[in-house]
Amino acid sequence: MTASALIEQWRAHLAENRRRSPHTVRAYVAAAQRLVAAGGLDDWEAVAGTEAHALRAHLAARRAEGLGNASTARELSALKAFIAFARQQSGDPDPAAPRLRGPRIKKGLPRPVTPDEAVNLIELVDTLAADDWIGARDRAVLLLMYGSGLRIAEALSLTGRDAALGEVLQVTGKGGKQRVVPVLPITRAAVAEYARLCEWPLAPDEPLFRGVKGGPLSPGVVQRAMAKARRALGLPDTATPHALRHSFATHLLSAGADLRSLQELLGHASLGSTQIYTRVDAASLLENYRKAHPRG
Repeated sequence: MTASALIEQWRAHLAENRRRSPHTVRAYVAAAQRLVAAGGLDDWEAVAGTEAHALRAHLAARRAEGLGNASTARELSALKAFIAFARQQSGDPDPAAPRLRGPRIKKGLPRPVTPDEAVNLIELVDTLAADDWIGARDRAVLLLMYGSGLRIAEALSLTGRDAALGEVLQVTGKGGKQRVVPVLPITRAAVAEYARLCEWPLAPDEPLFRGVKGGPLSPGVVQRAMAKARRALGLPDTATPHALRHSFATHLLSAGADLRSLQELLGHASLGSTQIYTRVDAASLLENYRKAHPRG
């Protein structure tokens, strides 16, 4: 087996069996490629034989290249998964990956935008677009993220069959987990307007959101459009498309949504992932108090 065959089998496992997001697949495949190239590994037994000391040395070399704590932790997770998969492929009775602790990471709070900022960003992205159909497209994608809490990969995974949205939408998220999310009237109207203006035929089994050449829309295109809008509005770099999903969660929580319902809407596997938004909301309330209180 060649190194490229190893990597292709790993990619297929992540994308087709584990149903990981395109972003995760790219990151995990890139990490595996670096390990395989550095160690000259060309079969599953060789990958499976990677010991903790070798993995530690590989990560140390990556750190010397300027990799930060968070990126190192992500790379370690990717490599552990790759080695565990290799051990399964080679019939190892103990498929667990080498025990190696990653660097400690101080988990930051999500950085949502305010409701006014969200609306202004979405409308400006539409206004700044080169063509009407592109502006309508980007507006529809961002409204799905802010109005329904979708991840960008989930919004871009919709097909032409989803063009005529109803009041709810079934979404397939991380790990193939399905959930039902509400769709606001403004979002339904935005998707319908995009479908009307789109220069490409929207076949039921083809991607709903298209790039300028008719292929599937890339997340990077939406991210760059958002970056242009946030610079024009003087907003920080944290005002990304994903911040709209954070805003969806934070604003619902502020309006009285309970955590369990919010967990279902966001598609979080554990309640702990959702609870972080209670800290965001508390921080927001404290900041507003400091601004408003006469002795703040």
